[in-house]
Amino acid sequence: MTAPGTSARFESELQAIADRVVDQAASGEQIEAFVARGGETEVRVYEGNVEHFVSAESEGIGIRVIVGGRTGFAYAGTLDADAIADVLAQARDNVQFGTVDEWAALAEPDGVPVTEQPLWNDELAAYPTDDKIDLAKELEKLTSGIDHRIRVDDSNYADAYGESAVATTTGIRMSGRENGCYVSVSTLADEGEGDDAETQTGFGFSVGRSPAEFDLERAAKEAADRATRLLGATKPASKRLTVVLDPFVTAQFLGVISSTLNGEAVVKGRSLFRERLGEQVASPLVTMIDDPTNPKAYTATDVDGEGLAGRRNVLIEDGVLRQFVHNSYSARRASTVSTGNAIRGGFAGTPGVGCLALSLVPGTRTQEELIADIDDGLLVQQMQGLHSGVNPISGDFSTGAAGLLITNGAVGAPVREFTIASTLQRMLLDIVEVGGDLDWLPMRSAGMSLVINDVTMSGA
Repeated sequence: MTAPGTSARFESELQAIADRVVDQAASGEQIEAFVARGGETEVRVYEGNVEHFVSAESEGIGIRVIVGGRTGFAYAGTLDADAIADVLAQARDNVQFGTVDEWAALAEPDGVPVTEQPLWNDELAAYPTDDKIDLAKELEKLTSGIDHRIRVDDSNYADAYGESAVATTTGIRMSGRENGCYVSVSTLADEGEGDDAETQTGFGFSVGRSPAEFDLERAAKEAADRATRLLGATKPASKRLTVVLDPFVTAQFLGVISSTLNGEAVVKGRSLFRERLGEQVASPLVTMIDDPTNPKAYTATDVDGEGLAGRRNVLIEDGVLRQFVHNSYSARRASTVSTGNAIRGGFAGTPGVGCLALSLVPGTRTQEELIADIDDGLLVQQMQGLHSGVNPISGDFSTGAAGLLITNGAVGAPVREFTIASTLQRMLLDIVEVGGDLDWLPMRSAGMSLVINDVTMSGA
């Protein structure tokens, strides 16, 4: 873990390495150097003992060389000077094996200023390992004490930090750093004995820029509630009804929607929204924004994977499709400009495209208030196989689920072993309210309760 006060030196060092590589460009070459250093800690506790502990660090460089529409790429998991020289030579050699691509080129500066954000927390960088373990133990203790039916499957602490620098012959020169952490707990709720014995699962978590932002009691309560309220669940009768997506389920749903708004998928004809810019694709209540400049988002960032400034992009406004997300490559193919949405898994890969911090503009009411207005509905607490059950090209949606029936404005009997089915197009248009219970999760999409009319529940 980087010690407080040393990160500026590391950033300067990484940027200097990237600059030196780019300075070696020959005539007719475009070169990009991406240099990164990072680390992570994972702690898993079971019955008060550390069951799993990992503390790992890595550093390396990835270099892209583009000549005449052909791209060569190579990387190394070290910042040794000789290794970097070899990586540059390999990238140049690999150019000859590349296929000519008329859109192949590096990103260019676009004048969008970087939004300054508090993405680095010195308290987290200096947080003692013993205290990290104690947090996982405390979360386990809190959770197991909520209900006698609850067993804790595991309690976890995780954090990560990253520092990177990018330089290109097109004039991009950018470096940055960020860190974050979260805790999570998985639960089992038991009831009955013998042939009548039943077990249900649950989970809870809390995220932050530092452990001081954790709400352990809330995470413990959510994990216990999610498991215990499904005890006694039965298979429901098939019918059409109104569903309320739990915030975590909504975040998963938005993750699926984000794949249809991906500029790379659009230019390849793999999105149901291809050629629908400017059309009404969702309820007027839906405004969907990808905003990595919001520091509350767990995946907030100041720059994208190509070194362009992160920015607030309104993808759907009042139900109207306004834009897709692009990196520089997909933007050239679509005859538009990058939206600052290049994503990169690290120095060992080239940039892809994706949403960085997706959310709906929240409403004002709590989940309880939303439910109070529903006579016949379903609170969806879990979805299984969401990505395999959704076709982003046709929009067909069918996935297993579990939850609680809603009758006359109140949550009632738990149900499971059923599917909910519709299409993404229909579900977006049938959204009747967005909850105000915005929850930033350890993923690229935020959660909040979401009310959708006329969804098929297929059970008994």
